[in-house]
Amino acid sequence: MSDLNKLGLAEARDLLRKGETTSVELTESCLSAIDAADALNAFVHKTPEIALERAKAADARIAEGDAPAMCGLPIGIKDLFCTKGVPSQAASRILEGFKPEYESTVSQNLADAGAVMLGKLNMDEFAMGSSNETSAYGNAISPWRRDGDTADITPGGSSGGSASAVSADLCLAATGTDTGGSIRQPAAFTGITGIKPTYGRCSRWGVVAFASSLDQAGPMTKNVRDAAIMLEAMCSHDPKDSTSADLAVPNFEAMLTGDIKGKKIGIPKEYRMDGMPGEIEKLWAEGAEMLKAAGAEIVDISLPHTKYALPAYYVIAPAEASSNLARYDGVRYGHRAKLEAGDGITEMYEKTRAQGFGTEVQRRVMVGTYVLSAGFYDAYYNRARKVRTLIKKDFEDVFAAGVDAILTPATPSAAFGLGEMTDADPVQMYLNDVFTVTVNLAGLPGIAVPTGVNAQGLPLGLQLIGRPWEEGDLLNTAYALEGAAGFVAKPGKWW
Repeated sequence: MSDLNKLGLAEARDLLRKGETTSVELTESCLSAIDAADALNAFVHKTPEIALERAKAADARIAEGDAPAMCGLPIGIKDLFCTKGVPSQAASRILEGFKPEYESTVSQNLADAGAVMLGKLNMDEFAMGSSNETSAYGNAISPWRRDGDTADITPGGSSGGSASAVSADLCLAATGTDTGGSIRQPAAFTGITGIKPTYGRCSRWGVVAFASSLDQAGPMTKNVRDAAIMLEAMCSHDPKDSTSADLAVPNFEAMLTGDIKGKKIGIPKEYRMDGMPGEIEKLWAEGAEMLKAAGAEIVDISLPHTKYALPAYYVIAPAEASSNLARYDGVRYGHRAKLEAGDGITEMYEKTRAQGFGTEVQRRVMVGTYVLSAGFYDAYYNRARKVRTLIKKDFEDVFAAGVDAILTPATPSAAFGLGEMTDADPVQMYLNDVFTVTVNLAGLPGIAVPTGVNAQGLPLGLQLIGRPWEEGDLLNTAYALEGAAGFVAKPGKWW
């Protein structure tokens, strides 16, 4: 089989167990696909030696008959995860040359499960962006194109490299992180599945921080079953992360029955936005019908504070970013500016940060520092925290009323062309997160499932939001939606 890279995790795992292929063959197939796809700029640090070494070890482990589900499966790792001895620079010039001496807990969990790391994936700088256009490595490019058009389109952000690589079959799956939609939006843009688990389900240790109360790692995969398999391997309690939940991790795959009879699915009226494209509105209505046909009860719900979510998010996230990014000062690691005679430590900080941080990161750091400053702390940051509490309570009230999951669009549009939004007001770009940020503010699990294509042949996705810690139930509802939608579109190969 020369197309082994086109398999999903579950299919590849089953072939490995039957002895019909080997991890080395799977890995070589992916490495060839990666080398032929430089036009996508998805993989930014390739690690073929590490990959083949791990693949050989996985084959030996499988032969012994004691291998976890992820054993031998080749995956990509977002450049936000620290990987021992491998460049980990969060797509920023300020971390150029940084090779950690340690492994992030999530990537270690995957390595312990026998997963094979193919390399590091492109992303927006410090995960700040919705289009993968803020990366020090240059833009990641979607394998999809509009019908009859050769213009490059965005794979979404910040996990754009992960989305592009999974959609183009360069790897079987990839890790992503989600602070305001950075797993779910790119998944919807590229026709793949992406789940952000409950805050605290995956350890944040060793993941370069953007906004610590919002960041959460999760898998980006070719279907819901694969998401369940990979999420279980990524999750664990971690004493090194004080926000990590000490809860047993269930077998998510075993919970995929597809039976959602009697489940209550909420449709929030506040997500019906002015100017929402008709095809998104139609997709959402069709999704509700599919779940109803599968036996779920569709109920209208209200999340009254939704309209304040985006402004609250764009106060809280930059505030936490300005605090987290203060450590990049050119003293201990990463880039340090060349100094002139007479320059002191202040000049070193200023020049290093001016050279090392891109425009979007500088913008958010300045906004964050401003809202945390003495005169504005109460007016902005404290008020945003209070709004966040109200948004969280909206969800709690809905779940207390018996709703099992909430169905919304994943994005306000299909993917847009690279360069189409960069010259516009930055708020236009921020509006991409309108359906996803509430989930991060409330710490809930959310999943994007591909359910259709637009008039130009680009993928569209729906989002399901679940109760806290009930990823298994959420994945099962997503599994039912996926089965009903029957999405099988793939990008035509042009790269």
